[in-house]
Amino acid sequence: MELKRVVVTGMGALTPVGNTVDEYWNGLINGVSGAVPVTLFDAAKFKTRFACEVKDFDPTRYLDKKDSRKIDRFAQFALVVSDEALADAGLNADNINPDRVGVVWGSGIGGLITFQNEVMEFAKGDGTPRFSPFFIPKMILDIAAGHISMRHNLRGPNFAVVSACASSTNAIIEAANLIKLGKADIIVSGGSEAVISEAGLGGFNAMKAMSERNDDPATASRPYDKDRDGFVMGEAGGALILESLDHALARGARIICEIAGGGATADAHHITAPHPEGLGARNVMLAALEDAGMQPSDIDYINTHGTSTPLGDVAEVKAILDVFGEHAYNLNISATKSMTGHCLGAAGVIEAIAAIKAVVHDMVPPTINHFTDDPELDPRLNFTFNQSQQRTVRAALSNTFGFGGHNACVIVKKFQG
Repeated sequence: MELKRVVVTGMGALTPVGNTVDEYWNGLINGVSGAVPVTLFDAAKFKTRFACEVKDFDPTRYLDKKDSRKIDRFAQFALVVSDEALADAGLNADNINPDRVGVVWGSGIGGLITFQNEVMEFAKGDGTPRFSPFFIPKMILDIAAGHISMRHNLRGPNFAVVSACASSTNAIIEAANLIKLGKADIIVSGGSEAVISEAGLGGFNAMKAMSERNDDPATASRPYDKDRDGFVMGEAGGALILESLDHALARGARIICEIAGGGATADAHHITAPHPEGLGARNVMLAALEDAGMQPSDIDYINTHGTSTPLGDVAEVKAILDVFGEHAYNLNISATKSMTGHCLGAAGVIEAIAAIKAVVHDMVPPTINHFTDDPELDPRLNFTFNQSQQRTVRAALSNTFGFGGHNACVIVKKFQG
């Protein structure tokens, strides 16, 4: 069976540094930090009191006010970015076969805010069960994919993927595979996450996973810096329109780039810590290269997982050196989480969008907030510190790793007919 080629024909983004794809990209290449003191709730008593929030988001700009109350923030994000992506691709009810268009969506946690608020309200009462009839439909992970399909009458494959912080990368890979196999012509894929709440912030604080640099939030996310002290929580949504090349050409679509391949592995090591030698990260990059039929020397840029944690950054760099060898010193490497924070299940798709824009514009976004070199990291590597860099980017690789040892990697490349 001849596998179909998969291309990207539309994108949508809602991030801490921009509420559209163009705004997001401008924020990245200009090194803008999205970290601010928390405004979504009173964080005064928390160890960490800042996060990378989406700014100026009003769901009623995009959704009916009554309907917006029935949809958790993470699913609201999903609807906004899928609308943008479908419009960007020039798709609407008049030019698609709804039975051949699907949705594959990722989220690491889903409707945590809804879950928290419903349980807190119950705990305040006398034990009488009074829950919203929308409690469960707002909370469940798959509801974002369901809402997208209902909003646009998309009747193809429809499901959710959950693999912690690798969720939306896994969703992109699964969507691409469906198209390769001819199971759909178009898939709306990506992910969304919105867990900046008492439960979200408190839970990650209890794990001692997050930065506590409350005096200077904008510089708190410091991937590869000697003084990094943990990740900064973010929230976001991102969507890609994946389409078979044949279908895109037949309708005269603008082709943004090609999905070259993807890989998925497990560390099988620890519930939260990465394999110390980066074994799972090494294997997932090799799997993606094999799937793409590419050599390490074909890659020009890596958007790393790069969360700003002491162990994770070192392990990923070890894996890159193992996979790429001497070519590693020809690569640009950057961690856009230095600007967006760690958007958990949505991290993969917004970082894939950053990689795609790097390929399209031959521009690598920076790793901001670098102040002190880490002696554990090879100084010959180009981490694209503090300023974006212009260079030819033929192909880019994007890494995401999640709690539980889940690893996912996607490779995007310039489209050539």
